[in-house]
Order: sequence, then structure tokens, then C-alpha cells
Amino acid sequence: MFEHLILAEFYRRFGPAPFLPHVAPREEPFKVLAESIVAQQLSGKAAAAISARLWSKVEPHPEALLQVPLALLRQAGLSHAKAQALRDLAARSLEGLLDGLDSLEDEAVKERLLPVQGIGPWTVDMFLMFGLRRPDVWPVGDLGLRRAAQALFGVEALALPAFGEAFRPYRSHLAWYLWRALD
Repeated sequence: MFEHLILAEFYRRFGPAPFLPHVAPREEPFKVLAESIVAQQLSGKAAAAISARLWSKVEPHPEALLQVPLALLRQAGLSHAKAQALRDLAARSLEGLLDGLDSLEDEAVKERLLPVQGIGPWTVDMFLMFGLRRPDVWPVGDLGLRRAAQALFGVEALALPAFGEAFRPYRSHLAWYLWRALD
């Protein structure tokens, strides 16, 4: 019951989280994954600035990204590794990587995406949440989530998985609210 009170208070403060059952606009899966790669180990503000520069230089589509020189991607602020990862994502996308992801279970999405250069568990979690709008993702590897859970509830990183269990099937909602509260 405590969990419902927490979610209700967050809802009152921040409005609906952008996951089911709430309708939220969705972006193209390629763009969401590309921006997740860009955002790795960066602040939200820095990631947004680099993504904006990137998309000002190239359309957010696999074909377009593969046609531009690597130097142009680097000029947008991408490291060599991130530029290469975006190229790998683009090439695999053209081979059908992103086809039918909506119909797959979370674990199957992870299995499909993890072999892509530059995509790890955090990136898949962000994609499940913000690309596919899945309501029950609990990204325990996210530093912001860890900080918020510690600051608001005194929950240490090792206890985070158990803490999230009480909020099933709305852990994406909780994570989003915790990020908002930390801001």
C-alpha cells in the first residue's frame, strides 16, 4: 500500500509518466537507440546538445548516417567509439535489427540489441522505457536512479532490485518519477 501512496504523490507532483497505460508519443526506434548511445556516461544536458548537433548535420535515419563521413560525426561531438557504434547500429538496422521489436518480450529485445557495438544493458533499458514505452523496466544500473533512491528513500544500490519489486508492474513509472524528483 505504501508503494501506491508513493506513486500517487509523484503523479500529483509530476503528472503521468510517459509509459503505458498513459499514451505518449513515440519516436523512431533508430533515433531513440542512437540518442541512447550518445547519452552514455554523459549528463542529460551534454547528451541533448550533442544529439542536437548530430541531427543538425544528418537526418536521424540509418541510410543517412551511413552516408556521412566519420569526421562529420566526430565534429558533432561524438567520440570515435560512439561514432563507430552509431555506424554499426545503422548498418544492422538496415539488415532488419529493429523490425518487430514491439512484439518481442523484454528479454528477446535484449538478446537482439546487445550484440550491437555500443549497446549495453543500460542502453537496452533506456530503449525499452523510452523507445518502446514499456511500463515495467527497472534500470538498476542507472546512476541517476541510484542517487535518487538513496537520497529519497535511503536505498543503497545493492538493495535497489528488491526495492523495485514492490512497484511491479510500474517500475518504469517509478524510475521516471525518481529522476524527476532528483532534478
